[in-house]
Amino acid sequence: MAKKKLQGIVVSDKMQKTIVVQIERIKEHPKYKRRYKIHKKYKAHDEGNEYHVGDKVVIEETNPISKDKRWKVVGKI
Repeated sequence: MAKKKLQGIVVSDKMQKTIVVQIERIKEHPKYKRRYKIHKKYKAHDEGNEYHVGDKVVIEETNPISKDKRWKVVGKI
């Protein structure tokens, strides 16, 4: 099965080897058909501490690295 890839913006880089990436999705209301934005934050593994707040990055699904981390950074956009 293919690994999921998501694009988002780094909102925190205060942890060692970890960044927080905010993903934005557009969802449609089932009854009223109005579209609205959903935001979700993921903790991603950043081995070299090379990504900083404001960077647009691609994250990829991986095996659990810690209690909260199940994603790793693939690259910068």
